[in-house]
Amino acid sequence: MNRIFVFSAFLFFIQTTTAQPIIQLQTFATGFTRPISIASAGDERLFIVEQRGMIHILDAQGQTLPTPFLDIRSRVNSASNERGLLGLAFHPDYAENGFFYVNYTNTAGHTRIARYQVSENNPDVADPESELIIMAVNQPFSNHNAGDISFGPDGYLYFGLGDGGSGGDPQNHGQNRMSLLGKMIRIDVDNGEPYSIPPDNPFADDDFTRDEIWALGLRNPWRFSFDRLTGDMWIADVGQNAWEEINFQPASSTGGENYGWRCYEGSNTYNTSGCLPASAYTFHIHVYPNNFANGCSVTGGYVYRGSNFSDLSGHYIYADYCSGRIWALTPDGDGGWTNRLLMQGASTQYAAFGENQNGELFLAARNSGIILRVNELCSPFQVSGASSNETCPGDADGRIELSIANPGATHTVAWSTGATGTSLHNLSPGTYTVSVTNSNTCARTISFQIEPAAVVPEQPPVLVAGNVLSVPDLELFVSYQWYLNGAPISGANGPAYTALESGEYFAKAFTLAGCVYEWGPVTVTVTSIAERLGLQRFSASPNPTRDFLNIDIELNESSNLTLRLLDISGKTIWERRERIAGAWRTEADMSKLPPGKYSLVLLRGKQRVATVAVVKA
Repeated sequence: MNRIFVFSAFLFFIQTTTAQPIIQLQTFATGFTRPISIASAGDERLFIVEQRGMIHILDAQGQTLPTPFLDIRSRVNSASNERGLLGLAFHPDYAENGFFYVNYTNTAGHTRIARYQVSENNPDVADPESELIIMAVNQPFSNHNAGDISFGPDGYLYFGLGDGGSGGDPQNHGQNRMSLLGKMIRIDVDNGEPYSIPPDNPFADDDFTRDEIWALGLRNPWRFSFDRLTGDMWIADVGQNAWEEINFQPASSTGGENYGWRCYEGSNTYNTSGCLPASAYTFHIHVYPNNFANGCSVTGGYVYRGSNFSDLSGHYIYADYCSGRIWALTPDGDGGWTNRLLMQGASTQYAAFGENQNGELFLAARNSGIILRVNELCSPFQVSGASSNETCPGDADGRIELSIANPGATHTVAWSTGATGTSLHNLSPGTYTVSVTNSNTCARTISFQIEPAAVVPEQPPVLVAGNVLSVPDLELFVSYQWYLNGAPISGANGPAYTALESGEYFAKAFTLAGCVYEWGPVTVTVTSIAERLGLQRFSASPNPTRDFLNIDIELNESSNLTLRLLDISGKTIWERRERIAGAWRTEADMSKLPPGKYSLVLLRGKQRVATVAVVKA
């Protein structure tokens, strides 16, 4: 019977898992008046924009510096809910040139994009007299001013403009290609006076569309952001009465997307008078209904790329100003998106998210004047594991070892087998799942697959060709051993063996892990070469001899043979090759050889036919 045990590498497979994020908001700083935007200059400071027209600096510990960074309250109209100093962006080369850009509503109620510069002598104070107006856009109504502003990965300045306000876009700015309202704008502030049009802007050569437009069909893109890892753009567009939407523009986009407003709110028709077919528009990746349960004003956020909270990595975090709900959007793996509620926070608070230099997230609570830090409760709690597969078939010796980091005060372990420990041993091949839950209700679930040892395909017991025996020659075998009648044959350690005598043979192969593959037994009858040649006589005389040795050979079959005289060390003393048939005689001169024992050997090719012991007297 064949017993097959095949090598299975004794390896540990490390597995980890992530969980549904559970976030909390931690107060980072207080005492602000309607904080509306958070920005980073690429260092440890955070810059907090107040809607009334001031910018303050927070240090890394959340302490507000006593002197405002910028105070332009005299130039800002913040009397209505959606006007004011609304956005801040630092030039990519801010450390060298000290330029930063703001989006604000001037005293006449119109949008201004302006450049300022930090003072020469104090990095924590800007020069309010350094203002350079980059762009002026008239606003027909007091709402839908949007206000966010940011440099893209390409070094160009982007900002959003709402549709001009009122309700329902009565002047149809969203679809009017000669109006900047209801658009995403992209300009080059490093060239031109005061700016130039990037040559690859989608409408740079279109006489019927403003050159500055990057995308159109937006109602009120209150907050947008770029994924600092991928360069993708995320635009949160505040809806009319029915839907709040999230738009996604991949980094590979060449611009020109039309997101549909006012023809569509979300993907539902709103006012399609004069509109194109639906296929002409780029629709959202996610919407939620504008109602009491979900909210009424989306606050766009960021894709989390910080290092503190692994569970949040790759999640687009956003909120609703009205309801205080905070969600996360992630790819579902099939080309769609999964939306998850992370927490229910305070209503009428969350106006803007911000990133620090490391990609950690902060949130501005507008009406309470608080800057909140976004923390994730589960990330410190991590569960990983190492497993080893079955060594040899049937051994059931798989193992799993769990490693639990930062579990908190208490935690529970529950395996699919009913076990509750962190070590499982003597496991058969199969799937094993464990859930570990800590006191914060954070749950980690991991599945381990214990693989069976691979089995060599079935082979005949032993391949026999004449008296040559063989078994599979495979790389996984490190050694072999042949046996005759139950006893190991000395030196027979390869995948093939030539049987020299009749009997019962079997073979074993050994792997590095100690698994054994056994073939046989097989009974072999060995016919000697002498029998096959019909050797009737092979003699030497006189024996002992002094001078000449007479050699007699008689065969039934004709064959080419070699006669060889060997000394006691095995050295050839004399040799003769002949074709012999029937009776044949020759003689060997031993007169000059020293006395001693010699061997006269008859060979066919390399195979020994017979041997006669000879003595020289």
